[in-house]
Amino acid sequence: MDIFRLIQDIRKHLNLSFDEVDRWFDKDNRTLNYQPSNGGWTVQQILEHIYLTNFYLLILIDKGSKKAMRNYRNLDLNFEIENYSFDKEKFEKVGEYGAFELIRPEHMEPKGELNLNKISSLISQQYHQCLNYLDLMKNGEGLLCETTMTVNGLGKINVYEYIYFLSLHAQRNVTQMENNELENN
Repeated sequence: MDIFRLIQDIRKHLNLSFDEVDRWFDKDNRTLNYQPSNGGWTVQQILEHIYLTNFYLLILIDKGSKKAMRNYRNLDLNFEIENYSFDKEKFEKVGEYGAFELIRPEHMEPKGELNLNKISSLISQQYHQCLNYLDLMKNGEGLLCETTMTVNGLGKINVYEYIYFLSLHAQRNVTQMENNELENN
């Protein structure tokens, strides 16, 4: 596995996903506050949910990156890189809205306590945090720590895969916002 290519691909995916999310902050109030007929969240609520989910995933990514950097002293990074294979198919469903039932923890549900400008600013900061973690672990160190991800049965995933998951989750929510906008027009 070319770990440098993987890091580059994740960086590119993050850039595309966060650019797509960012354009939703410029929508008109009608689009932002449209309540879909299925009783789902408005675009503004989805944007808050993206922020909240990123917040909690970044806690795990931060812990994982610190542990990975500590593990660098005791584990053979070259061996890990040579024996790593990225199973992209295993992750693809995470980015597809409605591909599986997703039960969200209550702490990731929007509460309407943040205004749109604040949410936009926080999501931008989260994007830069992800890029900083990729820079920190630029030589493959992210492979040196795995944490369990229960969503869609992913199991043990490394720090890079957690960052990719975060990006896929944003992509999934972009589709949900697009669905709202289509229904509203």
